[in-house]
Amino acid sequence: MSATMEKLSSNQVKLTVTLSAEAFESGMNTAYHKLRGRLSVPGFRKGKAPRKVIENYYGQGVLVEEAFNTLLPDAYDKAVEELDIHPVDQPEVDIESIGPGEDCVFTAKVYVRPEVTLGQYFGVEIPKISAEVTDAEVEAELKSAQERVSRWVDVDRPSKMGDRVSIDYLGTVDGVAFEGGKSENFPLVLGSGTFIPGFEEQLEGVSKDEEKDVCVTFPEDYRATELAGKDAVFHVVVHEVKEKEVPELNDEFASEASEFDTLDEYKADIRAKLEEQAKNRARNAQMDALIETVSQNAQVDVPRPMVERQIDAMINDMSMRMSYQGLKMEDFLKYTGQTMEDLRKQYDAQAASRVRAELVLDAVRVAENIQATDEDVENEILKYAKESERSAEELKETLSEQDKEYFKDMVVSQKVIDLLMEKAVEVEKKSEEEPAKAE
Repeated sequence: MSATMEKLSSNQVKLTVTLSAEAFESGMNTAYHKLRGRLSVPGFRKGKAPRKVIENYYGQGVLVEEAFNTLLPDAYDKAVEELDIHPVDQPEVDIESIGPGEDCVFTAKVYVRPEVTLGQYFGVEIPKISAEVTDAEVEAELKSAQERVSRWVDVDRPSKMGDRVSIDYLGTVDGVAFEGGKSENFPLVLGSGTFIPGFEEQLEGVSKDEEKDVCVTFPEDYRATELAGKDAVFHVVVHEVKEKEVPELNDEFASEASEFDTLDEYKADIRAKLEEQAKNRARNAQMDALIETVSQNAQVDVPRPMVERQIDAMINDMSMRMSYQGLKMEDFLKYTGQTMEDLRKQYDAQAASRVRAELVLDAVRVAENIQATDEDVENEILKYAKESERSAEELKETLSEQDKEYFKDMVVSQKVIDLLMEKAVEVEKKSEEEPAKAE
């Protein structure tokens, strides 16, 4: 076998592969032994007809086609290895010449991993991002903790905004009840905006066991179009009125809401965690800016099949996340009035950007000869085992070679980014812009 390559573009090549007449004849013989048991020839039992008889009866084409299909995968793989190319899609194969007693020549057009011409990747400017945590942020986190441990208690007084009332209600329009307008023991926090405008405000001042008619007008853009803009009356029965009992911020609260004995310890822990989160957000934002700049500084013609494959992965990920919420992709498309083609177009630019960044970062890896040691991979596996709360030994027993390659790729990718970040230059944003801050 011999193979030559013609470069069609920066990301597509054309292979011309020649199989000798002897090699093709061997393929014809293999095809005969494979097919003879399936082909019926008058005067012969199945599988007993000589090759010449089968060729005369069915024509040589039946064996030629089978021989080519048998020889193609191995011949193509050998050509790819010999010419040292890296296909990113299935080849488009055309037969140039074929037949018994002659060389078989075929071509294969295929998209390959493109060449990347790196631009500047060391010393890239990245924005300096503040990871400062303010007292207000700590207090907001404390307030959230207060809300989590607060409780609703019965009160013997008329309701006010912020209270929770338990009600039965029946809604009518022109004296006729409508679908969805009835409920029993419904918990409603006054001022939450759960009901249509005007409803909750009219329940301010009601007491337990009181009945009241609430008059409202449905908004013109109400989702139930048959009710939009119409006046309605809700007959409401109040079963209970509760107010939220929020604990004081003291040591007792700290011991109830956390593992700490004092409020000062709890606040210090909150600040430390917020600072860690802020630092991670700041670093991630800087890494995103760095990768974008390094990617744009390079020259690379991204193969379309790689983009399509990335879109596939993104949509599959989206579909999986929706399935956790009990939603199917076809239902999502129906609700949003989209087609799958519309959705793919939305992901196109982001997918192309991801593929471009992947190609450029891999080119940096090659340029800087960045590799992962066995120790690096071992540490990554141990880290994953700890995060998934499994023993390292148990995890290692389940890892395939592909899994180990995945961990190795993760280590290498992180090493590339760490090196680029180490060489990057932090710069203050221009004075006319808002100060950068991790969101």
